[in-house]
Amino acid sequence: MGKAAQLTRTLVARDPDGAGHALRVTALALRLAEAVGAGPQRVEAIRSGGPLHDIGKLAVDPAILRKPGALEPDELAEIQTHPIVGTRMLAGIRSLRSALDCVLYHHERWDGAGYPHRLGGHEIPFEARILAVADAYDAMTSDRPYRPAMTRDEAVVEVERCSGTQFDPELAKAFLAL
Repeated sequence: MGKAAQLTRTLVARDPDGAGHALRVTALALRLAEAVGAGPQRVEAIRSGGPLHDIGKLAVDPAILRKPGALEPDELAEIQTHPIVGTRMLAGIRSLRSALDCVLYHHERWDGAGYPHRLGGHEIPFEARILAVADAYDAMTSDRPYRPAMTRDEAVVEVERCSGTQFDPELAKAFLAL
């Protein structure tokens, strides 16, 4: 069994809901990539990076991940380390090099207010911008310890509202057209 498969199994064992989230995000991101005509290299990056985009959460205290209320600043800071930690976990796996941008940059925001590097606009790799929309949509439409799922219609309104701030406006528009 390869290192990527081992990491995926570890993630599934620790957080079965997170594994379902990763698969749904990947499927949505691949549909969006196809809709905008992404090339085969970009599609492959999403195919390999999508399932592992939250792998760094293996290093986050499970109590924080399951906390039902608002996070304290130090807890939020720990959560925000997961893209960097995940990238470090995968960096030595040659077959996953194309996945690294998805893992590292999926929480960056179009307006530059994201993390971990506060990149904005086209500084954010294309694959990560696609993953960001799919990730947020699935998070919104899934029950979380701190809130119930939004309806599909509520999530669509939120993606539309965040177009141009959180999300690449062209990708948000294409996502909403799906």
